[in-house]
Amino acid sequence: MHDSQNIFYTSISTYYSEIFPFNPMQLKFVKNKLGELPAKYILDIGCATGELAAQLAEGGAEVIGIDLNNDLLQQAIDNKKHEKLTFQQGNMLELTQDFEAQQFDAVLCFGNTLVHLNSETLVLQMLEGAKAVLKPGGQLLIQLLNYDYICSEPVEALPVIDTHNIKFIRHYNFAEDSDLIGFQTDLEIKAINRIVSNETSLLALKSEALRALLEKAGFQNIQFYANFKQEAFGGKHLPLVVSCKA
Repeated sequence: MHDSQNIFYTSISTYYSEIFPFNPMQLKFVKNKLGELPAKYILDIGCATGELAAQLAEGGAEVIGIDLNNDLLQQAIDNKKHEKLTFQQGNMLELTQDFEAQQFDAVLCFGNTLVHLNSETLVLQMLEGAKAVLKPGGQLLIQLLNYDYICSEPVEALPVIDTHNIKFIRHYNFAEDSDLIGFQTDLEIKAINRIVSNETSLLALKSEALRALLEKAGFQNIQFYANFKQEAFGGKHLPLVVSCKA
């Protein structure tokens, strides 16, 4: 994680669970792909405050959640406790160093986490690491944004998140001849009338490039969806959800 990305997540960490609350459709999607959770061993990359990881553990899976941001990770450690649940600091580029070969039934990478890597070379490194720590036939499940749509329009702003306590505004800044997009955010904290602004770079990873990288890493049965309901991918929708097998 670049310094700017770490600063960004620290700056919103207090309000992270309000900005990005638990999405039950994520849990349903994982269950649909894995079947019964008991006896499953799952790695959750970019676990943040641990909302999904905790739900998976409640369902019977053995779960390890990793994140690079200490502020988010500490919230997970303090607030999400379960005998089948472990949180630790971890880098998605160092999976083979931190975990055993063929250790997991599933590796999850949700929340647009993957595109915090700023090159396809690094994405491939992560995917190869994920394949190495998956059991044969184990599943890699990914959720990012649909950069085919975002770049073609272009989509210069994401929907505003407005709650009782905060307003979260997100803009994209595009540069010619670059696969990186400037991601600019303004977090308005209503009670104290304060705005926290940040900007970081994200990789505009398009679907066919991702498919090619997954194939190069050795994954099979690659499926792209428009959302966690598994509706057909393609067109003007923001999510890109992926499932594939090692």
